[in-house]
Amino acid sequence: MAKRKLGGLEGWEVSLIKGMMHHEVFETDQEILAHFSYPGRTVNNGRLSEIRKALTSKQDTGIPAIDRFRPQPVASREEIDAFLAAPPRIDPRTGLDLQKDELVIKAREAMLLAVQGYNSATIRFKTETFIVLSVIAWTYLLLAFYTRKGIDCIYREKNGAPKLTPNGRPKYLELEALLKKQECPITDPSVKANLLYLIGLRHEIEHRGTHQIDHAVASKVHACALNFNTAIKALFGPKCGLDHELGFAIQFASLDPVQRRLMRGRQGLPKVIETYNQAFEATLPQEILNDPSYAYRVAIVPRTANRPGQADEVFEVVDPNSAESRNAEGRNIALIFKDREKPKFRAKDVVEHMKRAGYKRFNMHHHTRLWKDVGAKDPKKGYGVEVAGTWYWYQTWIDFVRQHCDEHASRYR
Repeated sequence: MAKRKLGGLEGWEVSLIKGMMHHEVFETDQEILAHFSYPGRTVNNGRLSEIRKALTSKQDTGIPAIDRFRPQPVASREEIDAFLAAPPRIDPRTGLDLQKDELVIKAREAMLLAVQGYNSATIRFKTETFIVLSVIAWTYLLLAFYTRKGIDCIYREKNGAPKLTPNGRPKYLELEALLKKQECPITDPSVKANLLYLIGLRHEIEHRGTHQIDHAVASKVHACALNFNTAIKALFGPKCGLDHELGFAIQFASLDPVQRRLMRGRQGLPKVIETYNQAFEATLPQEILNDPSYAYRVAIVPRTANRPGQADEVFEVVDPNSAESRNAEGRNIALIFKDREKPKFRAKDVVEHMKRAGYKRFNMHHHTRLWKDVGAKDPKKGYGVEVAGTWYWYQTWIDFVRQHCDEHASRYR
């Protein structure tokens, strides 16, 4: 990450701090510091001591750490009042600086708009809208990353001068060029293939009418959104993630085999899209074609409830590489209609699992104490279920017990 000037402060911030000290707006430096520190950017208290020394010194001290703060003017009382009256410049959702991190915030909001539009029940132009907004989101994300690293992202003439737009502004690299830069943080070839597919598709459908392409590219759209969420959290921190912003989409219609056949019968892809799909994917290796980061295909399995009234319909997401998914009909979304329930285990089965894992001292007494301590038989926790007066445990509970044994290995081995 590129270093900020003036010990983490901008010149205008130094002027404000000098003004606050000069006009004695606050009683302590700690109160001043509070207005310039926030999550993601902290200012060392020593910087304020250096600024105060630079403010009171009438000539250079010969100490670079202090003298660098001498050129900035002292802010007026009116400028300070205007600064204090302005709304906080921190994005409350992410803790990002609304000025310095503007590209990250816009990238995040562009992807949120893309997903919200795609999930809207009233929009028919959803895939095309998602592609346009997601390309903008990824472009801003990479530009923000390169900018922080101090990496040039402007098209240059042969003499090194920046190429300009018709309005005289520097012309920045588009997404495809950003992905090809040596310093690109997106290294997964499947993620890049997904983005290049959507960029190429945007070129094909630009200024053209499209019909029934939603089903054909749904897996790529889903993968794009998931990849973006992973990338923004990796590059700018988990608070920037989108997974806590959007809930599960509510459906107004049940999914049944008749509806699925009707949907499949209406595909009717435009010839230009069909040709593009074949040409693009013909160059990809099989491992990328099968990678969920390129195309996230989902199989949805209705599951029976354990007792009446427990659930209306429960759908289980199946691993796209599983045998069930491979054998399912349909390319992007496969519906396998069969009864299915989670495997159930008795308490002695859980204990036996732990013994096979090497925890020979773990016994039924330890198991009983553990589930009572954490209240594991509360149905809301999802660790098990009561059937005909007998309690059965799910795999999630076995995983929990295994983690407990791992953390207390000396006790149970």
